[in-house]
Amino acid sequence: MSATDHSGLMDRIYRHQRHIYDVTRKYYLLGRDRMIDGLGVPPGGTVLELGCGTGRNIVLAARRYPEARFYGLDISAEMLETAKAAIDREGIAARVTLARGDATDFDAETLFGVEKFDRVFVSYSLSMIPGWEKTLSAAMAVLRPGGSLHVVDFGEQERLPRWFRAMLRAWLAKFHVEPRATLRKELEAEAGKRASSVFFEALYRGYAVKAVVGA
Repeated sequence: MSATDHSGLMDRIYRHQRHIYDVTRKYYLLGRDRMIDGLGVPPGGTVLELGCGTGRNIVLAARRYPEARFYGLDISAEMLETAKAAIDREGIAARVTLARGDATDFDAETLFGVEKFDRVFVSYSLSMIPGWEKTLSAAMAVLRPGGSLHVVDFGEQERLPRWFRAMLRAWLAKFHVEPRATLRKELEAEAGKRASSVFFEALYRGYAVKAVVGA
């Protein structure tokens, strides 16, 4: 699927859902707040979210790290409209820059005027991105020395009942979401290219996974 096709798909899916997205997803997009708490952004640091959606994570991270600057990239114009409104309501527009783009292939300096970031995070987006492996490479490429990539997404649900796994996957498929079975392998491959460390953790009996690559 081309970036243009994927952008149109995301806009169609979220044109109306974006208004209730955060209320409904809070019950099953688990581990996001734990990831934000673990970012450990240095004072005055820069943070990029790939697939920023409604801006929910950026708002919470901006509260948690009031001295940092935040940047959000999303392929959906509909989601970015909601994100901008959320950021304006929070009064943090001076610290946040949003841009429309493809998380698998983007030029951070052109979009944001920033070439490298202290932290990059991806929250429940890899499971929706065609060619998601390229997002990992793109994320690692824009990290400053000593920076880190943080990921949270659906896991393989390996310790949950089979009926639950089947029901969840059928539900996710309606939104073009697919857990990435090779996520750990791909993260380790990216880390190996840069002699970086990888921390990988299964959460909630495999319902979700959380990973950190780098410092």
